[in-house]
Amino acid sequence: MKAKNKKRIRALGKVLFVLYIAFLFYFLLLSDWYGRSGEMREYHYNFILFKEIKRFWIYREQLGTFAVASNLLGNVLIFVPFGFFMPMASKYRSFFVTAFYGLGISFCVETFQLITKVGSFDVDDLLLNTVGGILGYIIFVICNTVRRKQGAKRKR
Repeated sequence: MKAKNKKRIRALGKVLFVLYIAFLFYFLLLSDWYGRSGEMREYHYNFILFKEIKRFWIYREQLGTFAVASNLLGNVLIFVPFGFFMPMASKYRSFFVTAFYGLGISFCVETFQLITKVGSFDVDDLLLNTVGGILGYIIFVICNTVRRKQGAKRKR
């Protein structure tokens, strides 16, 4: 791939990454979804790993498909774009850097929720968000490998 095209892809990655971070900030901290508006009478938090995941799984029939999917799958899926765009926009493309930053951003969001009592702090969310970032990174690696192979075929 020519250097000019690489720069364009990197610039596109940066723009998409910034837009994604803005969306993430709004959705996780400011959106009215999931009871973020108004004042909570009793604040809930979870510092025990797998406690909420287990609770959602055990009571999945009572809670309903939407509640279970939005909590378990939603926390994974919301960070998949992070894992994809982070290495695309950055010169740091390692698995560990992407996982570390995914965990770091998730920790910042959860800590903000703990301090401001908006949403609820949950260590299971840290785990699920980090898994989402890692899945995004895996998708990035697969796409990047396919792109490189296609570029190598064109050169022949």
